[in-house]
Amino acid sequence: MRFGIIGAGPIGSNIAKKLVEKGHDVKIADARGIERLEGKKLIGESVIVEDVVKNIDVLITSIPFHAVPSLRHIIDKVGKEVVIVDTSNYYPQISQKIEEVENGMVESVWVSKHLGRPIIKAFNNLLAYTLEHHGAPEGTVGRIAITIAGDDLSHKQIIMGVANDLGFDSVDSGSLNDSWRQQPGTPAYCTELTKEELTIALTKANKERAPFLRDQVMEKLAASSDSFSFQDVVNLNRETFNS
Repeated sequence: MRFGIIGAGPIGSNIAKKLVEKGHDVKIADARGIERLEGKKLIGESVIVEDVVKNIDVLITSIPFHAVPSLRHIIDKVGKEVVIVDTSNYYPQISQKIEEVENGMVESVWVSKHLGRPIIKAFNNLLAYTLEHHGAPEGTVGRIAITIAGDDLSHKQIIMGVANDLGFDSVDSGSLNDSWRQQPGTPAYCTELTKEELTIALTKANKERAPFLRDQVMEKLAASSDSFSFQDVVNLNRETFNS
């Protein structure tokens, strides 16, 4: 398959690397300019953002949540048949408060609104370390799963296949309006669960409490003078989001 990826951070670059290793064609761009990719050890073809959307099957946007609206002029050039995947998460501490989201709009619905296109929400509920180091062959006991939300079943099935290629099982988490169940602060978010565990975790999500729990974890991470290991973060998320 042919992929375009906008964003060369830990998520975007790791997805690119694994896709190339599986034989897919991958172009990667930085919306702020190709010069931003200089010096980065990237797998895939580095291109300008205007070219990343040409002749592709899937476009993955992996940029900070608040910056998503800046992509609208690029997304307007994407073919209607292209599957658009967004990996971003809303953290007001990192960027800025967005009133529509603060007032209850589902994060992914906000993204879709500002991009002017239906999207698939995926790869947002895994830590970058997990994506890089914890993929496993299909059928492996304890294989970690990701959540995939969206309104187009055929598009979700395509991304489930992509997830499998990257080494992860997947769980259909419902419509885009249901995607709050995989947002920060929920039991499905960065708790690195198996398919069976993740399916249960989605049912335990509490929309009203999620922002509070999200902020609680951020405060604990910011207040600590110690460095957190991958497992420390997973354990903290599991303890907090299941409280």
